Order: sequence, then structure tokens, then C-alpha cells
Amino acid sequence: MDTFLKSCRNVLKGNAEGSPGFHVVLGNEACDLDSMVSALAYAYFLSKTLDSGKIPLPVLNIPRQEFPLRTDNAFLLRESGLSQDDLVFRDEVDLGSLHRAGRLDLTLVDHNVLPSSDHDLEEAVLEVIDHHLLERKPSPSCPVTVETVGSCTTLVTERIIQKAPEVLDQQVAQLLYGTIVLDCVNMAPEAGKVTPKDSQYAVLLETHFPNLPPRGVLFQSLQNAKFDVSGLTTEQMLLKDMKVASEGDLKLAVSVIYMTLEAFLQRQSLQQELCEFCHKHSYNLVVAMTISFNDNKEPFRQLAVYSSSTLYRGEMSQALEQARSPSLSLSPMSSPYSDIRAYLQGNTLASRKKVLPIIKDFLRDRERREVYCGNLEESYEAPRQRACTEDVGIEEDSYFPPTPMNSLVEGCPLDNGLPKISAEALTEKFSKMASEEENAGGH
Repeated sequence: MDTFLKSCRNVLKGNAEGSPGFHVVLGNEACDLDSMVSALAYAYFLSKTLDSGKIPLPVLNIPRQEFPLRTDNAFLLRESGLSQDDLVFRDEVDLGSLHRAGRLDLTLVDHNVLPSSDHDLEEAVLEVIDHHLLERKPSPSCPVTVETVGSCTTLVTERIIQKAPEVLDQQVAQLLYGTIVLDCVNMAPEAGKVTPKDSQYAVLLETHFPNLPPRGVLFQSLQNAKFDVSGLTTEQMLLKDMKVASEGDLKLAVSVIYMTLEAFLQRQSLQQELCEFCHKHSYNLVVAMTISFNDNKEPFRQLAVYSSSTLYRGEMSQALEQARSPSLSLSPMSSPYSDIRAYLQGNTLASRKKVLPIIKDFLRDRERREVYCGNLEESYEAPRQRACTEDVGIEEDSYFPPTPMNSLVEGCPLDNGLPKISAEALTEKFSKMASEEENAGGH
């Protein structure tokens, strides 16, 4: 594996102008351990079995500068004898240019649909291997393997063992094994992550590679590395394990935070930092899902919804509270900040993988309502959601200028002091207009 990764970097540096191009294996935007190892292992597998002429290339779907935040990724690489210097990151290869030149094939691992920012790459997608809810439309030109196992790495392991078991060596096996063990919470059934297939391939790897670290020891080491957030800023905590969902003009970040929500809410100037984070990255909302473990090593989950917009915050919170597939069993917690709603999540089995479809359904439903009912944007001072009716009369809101697309409005110190229009001022404006019309008629 280390020789393969070094050759990938060397070819990329030379740009491989004379080659037919690259077969890129791309993980998701969170670039968690599962996404990274799935990309590395499957690209290595393709390098031994692919005969298309294109060069297999694993690409980590984050900028290189963000990789130090993936502390468990860095730990497993070191333990497996690999250097992060040999990895290829998203900001180091122009996939768009490769595609436009006809030199890109793309395999998606650990996600099955491209984000809207990568929509132009869709025609290059030749295969998908994933363990999330299937959102991709069927296509005869793109084989899709989607199975809701605990770890996408399990499906990659299955593919390698079925097609080319000779590809496995101690180094590759340790990457695959460590990821399955961490994703499946040490294969503990009470955590609700492990499936029979995950267990099957974990045991198979243990059997064929008896020198792998003991399961419990490896899990605890990876867990300690993953939960090490000492010294991270709020922005770094949010970026450490984050996925983005968007629809229309609404864009939100869904971040896993590795501490209790109480500890997170006690961070100094948290609301200000969240506001600055949203403005910097153009997010309207942040959903923070905290995870910690009790004395019995069982997961303990809490959830917070942040937005400087009362409307967005209320709508997102309501969608999560009312979710039934699955129910999150949310109980309100006290929050020291007016722009943050806090909850205890009673359903500890509902990880982000199960919450994301709820959020995406909310976004799609909201976009459909906007198309049907008109713009649901709020005014700066007193947002109100308009009823979805067939009334064709002119509404008050039509006299207001549209809300700027990137504005987070209301309550955020970065509003730049935008003017507020009172009801009295509006009444005065109408009276003046009526008087002008009356005078015009008299002349």
C-alpha cells in the first residue's frame, strides 16, 4: 500500500499528460476514517485488477490543511506504517478539469450521491459502494452496491476477498479491520451499529491475520484518538466530522461533536463563534450532534440546533422533534443562548447516518413549499411564516425587498446594522401614497 500511494503522488506531480487519465476513488466530504480507508483500500484493489488504462487514485475529499483534525485517521495511518504525506487531497487535484478533458472515471465510496457543488462530475461516476440510505437514481451505466451495514469498509473488504483476496496484506488488513471495529463500536450489539456481515468480515480478518492488534485495544486507542479535541477551536470541532446538506438557498452543516453538549455550550463566546462560522462558510444552520459514553461504555447522545434566524431554527427544530423514521425522542434542555436550541436525544441508536435523511427530507419539503407558496424568507426584525393558501391578494411582504441570499439576519452581530421597517413606518408610507394619488386625481 505505501508503495502504491507514493506512486500515485509521483504520477500526480507529473500530471500524467501522456496517460489516459485517472480512475479516482472519492470518499465523502466528512472524510472520517471509514471514508478515508474505503477510498485507499478500493483504489489499491483497482490498481491490482483494473485494466482500463486509467490510473487508480484515492482522493480524500477535504483540503490537506484539515487533515490534522481527523485525529483517528492520522493515528491508524501511523499504526499501519503509512505517511499522510503520501495522500492526495481534494485541493491537490482538479477533478473538473480532468472530467472536461475526458480523463476522469469516478467511483464513490461511503456516499452514493454527489453534493450539488460536484454536480458537473456526475457523468464520470461509474460505480458506487456505500452503506447509507440509497438516494441515487438507478442507471444501467453505474453499478451501485448499497447495503446498510455498520461500515462501508465492510463492503470494500467483501469485494476484495471475493474478487482478489491476494490483494490483502498485513498493512491493508489493519486499515480495514481498525475501521470496521471503530465504526461498529467494538462490535457491541447494544450500540446498534454492527450487523452480521460486519462481524463476519472482522472475524475473517482476525483469522487470516493473527498479528492484528487485539480488538479491544485497537478500538480503545482509536476511540481515544477520535475523541481528542483538546486545543481545537469551535470551528475546528465543527469541521472535524462534518457533512453538508443543502436545497435551494438553505445550506446547513451537520457536525458530530465529541464531548457532552453541556461542555460544548460552556465554551466561551460560543454563539459568536457559531455566527462567525456560518458567515465564513455560508451556512444558514448548524446541527451539532454530540456523542459521549457513560460509565457502562454506552453511547450518550445530545443535539443542538443553531441559527441566527428564528424561522430557520424553529423549522429545523420542529422537523427533528416530529421525526418518526426514526423518532429521535428529543427532550428539550436548557440553553444559555437564545440562538441555540438544545436537546437530550433519547434514541441513542440514531447516529448522524440516520438523522441526515430526516434533514434532507425537511429541506426537500421546504423547497417544494417555497415553489408552491412563494418565497418563505423572513423579514429582518419579525419573521413570520406565511400560510400556504390560494389567496391571490397582495401580501404586506411584497412591499419588502427580498432578503439577500447569504444573509443570516436577525440576532447576529455581523448583520452590519441593516435598517428595520416598523409597522408605523409602513402605515405612514401607505397614507402618503394614498394622499399623492388623491392629489393627482384632483389635478
